[in-house]
Amino acid sequence: MSRLLHPSLEQAPAAAQPMFDLIRKAAGKVPNAYALIGSLSPAALKVALEGDAALTKGTLSKAELEAIRIAISAQNGCDYCVAAHTVLGAMSGLKQDELHQLRNGVASDDAKRGALVDFARRVTGTNGTVPPAVVQAVTDAGYTPAQIVEALLAIALISFTNLVNRVNDTPLDFPVPA
Repeated sequence: MSRLLHPSLEQAPAAAQPMFDLIRKAAGKVPNAYALIGSLSPAALKVALEGDAALTKGTLSKAELEAIRIAISAQNGCDYCVAAHTVLGAMSGLKQDELHQLRNGVASDDAKRGALVDFARRVTGTNGTVPPAVVQAVTDAGYTPAQIVEALLAIALISFTNLVNRVNDTPLDFPVPA
């Protein structure tokens, strides 16, 4: 049950309506998380959507981005984002065993993607300056400095929605992953 009171989609601010229309066209519905964010802060939804759109123009694949989103959502304890990004991860080409590994903090069978996910988990799970060995491991796996920056943006964006959903206890409107 939502904890943050917010207007219905129809009563949401006018600034949110064009974004809701775009989301409906792309996804067939406005997921509960986006409905909440846009209804309360169209500016926050705009930043989230524009950030995600920018990442699609970057050099990380959809599967790599979804792997980061699932792993960090699981680490952050956001059941909503884990469910949503498990669906999107499957659509990006991640196999069921990979999705299970990502949700459960298990090392990936794909060594390169596994290094990226391990980097994301380590960055998210530590305080202070990230140890040089963590950065070296992801570069040794073949990721460029630009891709590391893109991974950090993916982490920041998913962390925002994780926080919103954890505070709100957003009702799931995606299937619970098996």
